[in-house]
Amino acid sequence: MKGLTGPKQHTALTASAAALAALAVGMPVAYATLGNDAPSASQSAKSGGAALGTPYIETRLLFGTERPDGGLNVTDRQFMSFIEEEVTPRFPNGLTVQDGRRQWRDSHGAIERERSYELTLLYPASEARVRDVQIERIRNAYEKAYAQDSVARIEERTTADF
Repeated sequence: MKGLTGPKQHTALTASAAALAALAVGMPVAYATLGNDAPSASQSAKSGGAALGTPYIETRLLFGTERPDGGLNVTDRQFMSFIEEEVTPRFPNGLTVQDGRRQWRDSHGAIERERSYELTLLYPASEARVRDVQIERIRNAYEKAYAQDSVARIEERTTADF
């Protein structure tokens, strides 16, 4: 620690070591550096004994609205009807839809922009195998119904507590 000497250098090195140790065991750094503000054993017990929650998968699907075949853009009503018919039956416990604006460079180098939707699905990691098949059916149904080249899929492992 350049510029620090004596007790200040020791304190800075101790905080850095604690943060690195917390990362090594998967504890959030905020808990490691806040000292007494870390959740207590009783707080962990209140949340079911898991301070970090239950393992979940968060899947985000990105739906474009412009049709490469030159057809009319997908409307809000059409998209929400698609959600009701294709997504809700597969994920009745909940989902989130957000409006978006996409931008990307096409194969000819031109910047393309379009209105889009982002669908977020959150489900227990233990259901990943079954949910994978359902998500692929949703993607394929949208591509077919609205002449899309693709529906982007982004997945992250996370934890959640409800």
